[in-house]
Amino acid sequence: LDADNYETDPCLKEIRRAENYSWMDIITIHKDKLPNYEEKIKTFYEEHLHLDDEIRYILDGSGYFDVRDKDDKWIRISMEKGDMITLPAGIYHRFTLDENNYVKAMRLFVGEPVWTAYNRPADDFPVRKQYMKFLAEEA
Repeated sequence: LDADNYETDPCLKEIRRAENYSWMDIITIHKDKLPNYEEKIKTFYEEHLHLDDEIRYILDGSGYFDVRDKDDKWIRISMEKGDMITLPAGIYHRFTLDENNYVKAMRLFVGEPVWTAYNRPADDFPVRKQYMKFLAEEA
């Protein structure tokens, strides 16, 4: 995607239309830009899941999403400017910055945003059970 022109990028517009990403905002994660920076960084790095998909589009900077595979091992996904990721509801994950300590990202949602993170263990949530069933079927 064209992160330099995200406001007018026709590819992003089409993705938002096709996936019904009706709500978005932009977050800058940097010690000089994010209130309660240290606390937020710790929260983002705590292993958790959400009841809805987590969609992030990196507009500038870089960082890592860590996700668990079907064997419960970590997989590190490097994200940089122009990358978009969708983490499915129910997947355990965390986010951290890289050595640049800066990322600017668009957060996208279907409908109103829900920010609630459920720290591990959260295996009894129906969305987690649905995600695990999906993994088993794909294997």
